[in-house]
Amino acid sequence: MRSLRLVTRGSPLALWQAEIVKAGLVAACPDAPEPEIVVVRTTGDRVRDRALAEVGGKGVFTKEIDRLVLDREGDIAVHSMKDVETVIDDGITLAAMLPREDPRDAFLSPVAGCLADLPQGAVVGSSSIRRKAQVLRQRPDLEVVLFRGNVDTRLAKLASGEVAATWLAAAGLIRLGRIAEATAVLDHDAMLPAAGQGAVGMTCRADDTEALERLAAVDHGDTHRTVNAERAVLEVLDGSCRSPIAAFANLTDGTLTLDALVLSEDGRRHAATRRSGPVAEGVALGHDAGAELAEAAGPDLFGSRPA
Repeated sequence: MRSLRLVTRGSPLALWQAEIVKAGLVAACPDAPEPEIVVVRTTGDRVRDRALAEVGGKGVFTKEIDRLVLDREGDIAVHSMKDVETVIDDGITLAAMLPREDPRDAFLSPVAGCLADLPQGAVVGSSSIRRKAQVLRQRPDLEVVLFRGNVDTRLAKLASGEVAATWLAAAGLIRLGRIAEATAVLDHDAMLPAAGQGAVGMTCRADDTEALERLAAVDHGDTHRTVNAERAVLEVLDGSCRSPIAAFANLTDGTLTLDALVLSEDGRRHAATRRSGPVAEGVALGHDAGAELAEAAGPDLFGSRPA
């Protein structure tokens, strides 16, 4: 057995995720050499003054790391699943996912207890057009400005009064021990999360038998199946950072329930749907839900998809 190299971004949250994957691999195969963590800085980490859609979409974080794995500068890439695009580079496979943390979004504000309590015309911050569209759907009077950076950076900006409120994934705050700083954790009817939110996924070379076998030992089947259903919605809609799309699947007693939503960027138009069925049909349910939303939103997804 060889020492597997885990490739990750260098943010505190990304490093936390890599350490958890490393610990899982060690526990599953204690006789193997301890994995090594390789830290890289992606274009998305370097360019902070533009929206992700302008510098390559959410895949700007994941694709560069996967290419390092393809080039054999690493063996396993560790990703936040909400950042992984539906089309993965040839030669790379999505091999495993860890148990999912809380998938919900958290609302953070020093001046309001909830979205409805924000002052008229308040300036709020978000780097996610999914969150922006859902916020504007409920509060079209608000001004949503670009708000990028890691969790620590965004919380510092919020504390300095740069914006009146922001939204972050509850999972990230929990993993960093900062969930107490959230004003509220939002139910799905208030903010439907991104596909894959709260899940950590691992990709590797499709022909790397050893990495595949060792990742199979840490794969959490229920998380993998529900996230695959959510990603099936994106696959039909060709979801990207230019398309406000949300999807969440829940598994109870073998039955998968999937909620999906697509919006215009200004939140004025939206289409939502729900599917429920056997977990084995999760991907088919996601494809069916995506097809319904695509028909309702039109070929340009309410004008969100570039011409």
